[in-house]
Amino acid sequence: MIYFDNSATTKIDEKVLEEINNTMLDSFANSSSLHRLGYKSEQKIISSKKTIANIINAKEDEIYFTSGGTESNNMAIFGVCEAYKKYGNKIITTTIEHPSVLNCFKELEKRGFEVCYLNVDNKGYVDINQLEEEINDNTILVSIMQVNNEIGTIQDIEKIAKIIKSKNEKTIFHTDAVQSFGKLAINVKNIDLLSVSGHKIHSQKGIGFLYVKSGIRLEPIMYGAGQQNKKRSGTINTEGIVGLAKATELAYSNLEQNFKNVEEIRKELIKLVEELEGVSVNGDIENGIPYILSLSFKDIRGEVLLHALEDKDIFVSTGSACSSKAKKSFSTIDYVCKENVGSTIRVSFSYNNTLEEAKEFKKAILEIVPILRMYKKR
Repeated sequence: MIYFDNSATTKIDEKVLEEINNTMLDSFANSSSLHRLGYKSEQKIISSKKTIANIINAKEDEIYFTSGGTESNNMAIFGVCEAYKKYGNKIITTTIEHPSVLNCFKELEKRGFEVCYLNVDNKGYVDINQLEEEINDNTILVSIMQVNNEIGTIQDIEKIAKIIKSKNEKTIFHTDAVQSFGKLAINVKNIDLLSVSGHKIHSQKGIGFLYVKSGIRLEPIMYGAGQQNKKRSGTINTEGIVGLAKATELAYSNLEQNFKNVEEIRKELIKLVEELEGVSVNGDIENGIPYILSLSFKDIRGEVLLHALEDKDIFVSTGSACSSKAKKSFSTIDYVCKENVGSTIRVSFSYNNTLEEAKEFKKAILEIVPILRMYKKR
């Protein structure tokens, strides 16, 4: 089996699973309980916070654990808009954000907020000039993802943050780092809010965190007993948090080597452009993150190719898993390269993948694509 759908989810790391299982057995008590077993669970959470905070250069009390990227994005966007709506009602994002961001903005638009959707070029880069023009005294939030989940474009977050603050120092900057965390070095110095999901970095599903810079106010999006400084109520998922911390530790302890290995895999697959007619790469071939490769195949439906590869035990996707079954859902390809809509697959990697797998994948493509094109002509 070759699993090249790591942007949708990764296989849980055995070391992470071991940490989770041990925590479930040894620190199963509710961390809010006053007895010593509750205290033991609480200490596990505090230790995990410290691990994550140190890696992103944050404070421990700036980390809030969630159920994953979608909740983190919702918590950031709705939380800010409710807390700061008396100061302004303009909010800015891009046309190619993840659905868990875009759909928040669409809902806020219904509620009366002025929403600006920034354009992107044919490689997926944000129109910086438009961003500068759109920020004004009424702008309370800008949300721009660091790495696009379909084509792997890396936005210059540091540059974007400086532009935002130079135009309006009170504007809050949120970034969805779900596809960059664990793959790129992240420093939150110039970021106000940052979203992360555990199952993208070999932890379990249902765990993530939101970084909230000290001083940023958030109205809660759900109500309960007031856990996590009243920002995110609900019994805290101790074993998930411990697993997320372990996955974070593993990813960042081998960050550079993992990056180089995956880069070799991506380079091998980009050779398909030269070896097979009618193949193109979406995004930035030179500067995109190596963990994601978007390939379009002329005269072939992406879904047909996906299932043909599946017959060979090779697993890829046609785009974002979160919107793949949604009716009338728009993908990044709709905006950056309209002629490739419907003919694209996303191949995404992790530190578990090998160059040998890439060569097997390429061999399969070279066999399958000519056959599919021949049948289409008939």
